[in-house]
Amino acid sequence: MSILWTIVIGFIAGVIAKFLMPGKNEPSGFILTTILGIVGAFVATFLGQALGFYAPGEGAGFIGAVVGAIVVLFVWGMVAKKNAA
Repeated sequence: MSILWTIVIGFIAGVIAKFLMPGKNEPSGFILTTILGIVGAFVATFLGQALGFYAPGEGAGFIGAVVGAIVVLFVWGMVAKKNAA
C-alpha cells in the first residue's frame, strides 16, 4: 500500500512542482511531468530512509515528495539544456 500512496503523492507533487518551477527546458507534457513527480517521490522516499528521516517502509511526506519532484525537474532541465546546446 505504501508504493501506491507514493505514486498518488508523486502524481500530485509533480503537478505542483511544475507550477512552482516552470521553464522552457522543463517537460511540457502532463504525463511526463507527473511521471517525473512520481520519480521524485520515490527519490525523496529513498533518500529520506537512507538519511534516517523516515522509518523503513514509510514513504516520503507530501512536502518531501514536492521537493523530490522539484529536484528531478531541475535535473531534467539541466540535461535537456545540455542536449539542446
